[in-house]
Amino acid sequence: MKHENILQLDPLIHAPTRLAILSILVTVKNANFTFLKESIGTTDGNLSTHLTKLENNGFVKIKKIFKGKKPQTICAITGKGRKGFKKYLEQLEQIVQMQKY
Repeated sequence: MKHENILQLDPLIHAPTRLAILSILVTVKNANFTFLKESIGTTDGNLSTHLTKLENNGFVKIKKIFKGKKPQTICAITGKGRKGFKKYLEQLEQIVQMQKY
C-alpha cells in the first residue's frame, strides 16, 4: 500500500462507532440493539443513526421482532459487511507494516 492509499480507508467503516458495531457483529450471529448500545457505550440516537447508515449501504441487516410483548431490534452483519470489514482490516495491517523499519 502506498502512502497516498492510506486515505482510501473506507470512511463508512472508519467512523469509530461504526467500526465498533462491525467489530462486534463480525463475532456473533446477531446482536440486539441494547447489547450493542451498552457494549459500545453510546446513546440510542447515535447507535440508530450509525446502524441506519450501515444498513443503507448493505453492511448490516436490521429486523424488528417481539420477544413476548417487548419489541426488539436485532442486527446482523451481511456478507457485504464481512467482506468490507475484512478489506478494511487488511488495509490497516498494510499501514502497520509500512511503519515497521
